[in-house]
Amino acid sequence: MPLTDAKLRTLKPKDKPYKVGDFQGLYVTVTPTGSCLWHLKYRFEGREKRLSFGMYPEVSLADARRQRDAARAVLARGEDPGEVKKEAKRASAVRDAETFKKQAEVYKAKLLAENKAPATRDKAAWLLDMALAEFGDLPISQITAPMVLQCLRKVEAKGNYETAKRLRSKIGAVFRLAIASGLAETDPTYPLRDALIRPQAKHRAAITDPKRLGELLRAIDEFHGQAITRIGLQLLALLAPRPGELRQAKWEEFDLEAAIWTVPAERMKMRRPHRVPLPGQAVTLLRDLSSLTGSGAFVLPSLVSTQRPMSENTLNTALRRMGFGADEMTSHGFRATFSTIANESGLWNPDAIERALAHVDKNAVRRAYTRGEHWDERVRLAEWWAGFLQEARAKSG
Repeated sequence: MPLTDAKLRTLKPKDKPYKVGDFQGLYVTVTPTGSCLWHLKYRFEGREKRLSFGMYPEVSLADARRQRDAARAVLARGEDPGEVKKEAKRASAVRDAETFKKQAEVYKAKLLAENKAPATRDKAAWLLDMALAEFGDLPISQITAPMVLQCLRKVEAKGNYETAKRLRSKIGAVFRLAIASGLAETDPTYPLRDALIRPQAKHRAAITDPKRLGELLRAIDEFHGQAITRIGLQLLALLAPRPGELRQAKWEEFDLEAAIWTVPAERMKMRRPHRVPLPGQAVTLLRDLSSLTGSGAFVLPSLVSTQRPMSENTLNTALRRMGFGADEMTSHGFRATFSTIANESGLWNPDAIERALAHVDKNAVRRAYTRGEHWDERVRLAEWWAGFLQEARAKSG
């Protein structure tokens, strides 16, 4: 007769182990110490084998039957349930040995192999360090959504909502890589999408009023600090690059005769080389600058060492010294200044302005049909912009 819980509770130990059967190969072995151990007897490839399910009552009768049914389903597929169980244990041991920290290192190595910009890799490492402090040494397969949320809440508590959002994204990237490698089954960051405080979009401060812009340009011309810093700000205004692209620029990238600056792909945000037409004023500034820094690699070297590029804080600090606060103008704000005024002029194709800013259309279909650089128009646009700045500067006097 099949076993019942009442019958299992009445089983008494004897001098020797004995078996009490259920059905379909399931039985319990009662040991002299009184333990009841679940087993399944089955045959595979002509050989009798045995599978252990644990001890009663920790493993209930219902649980033992479910495990028996699962093992019989494996047999029906032509596999040995004992070997399948062993393999599952091995895989579990491998997963438990793979900590979040190890997988984070794999993710960072992937970024390096993909030739991501140093700034991108450094930002990812900085974000992941916050997660490593919380659960870096835990097996990645054991990290849950509440654990991740606790880490993110600590960042939110400081008012850093955007950082918390980006941290969730980076943690998720590590988990997706682990899932692909069979080291995790789920991404615990997925259900947290609506759990975080949404950061308010903040636009970088930028001057778009021509009169105030002229005052800024005149202040830069009269800047009493380092000449290299002054010329750096003047070039930012003229060329509207990302500050990092200009700070890390090397002399080998410039062809002053052809009036072209070619920024290599590895330094561009979108990982595509970018050509910048140089208006006459920019060429003049670069020739002046070459007498100061032309013997080194960097166009704008660090004030401390010519072997390093200018610090990212140098240009913004200079703006503050001139009386332009962070809520009015930033080094990155020159891009918004150029974009706003050029678009509002109505003189230029918006696509040419976007190409000048090295933006890539987010619409994949449209991007496929707008591959051109709009080079000729961008050359004219660069000269027009240099003239516009010159006029704004003159009117502010």
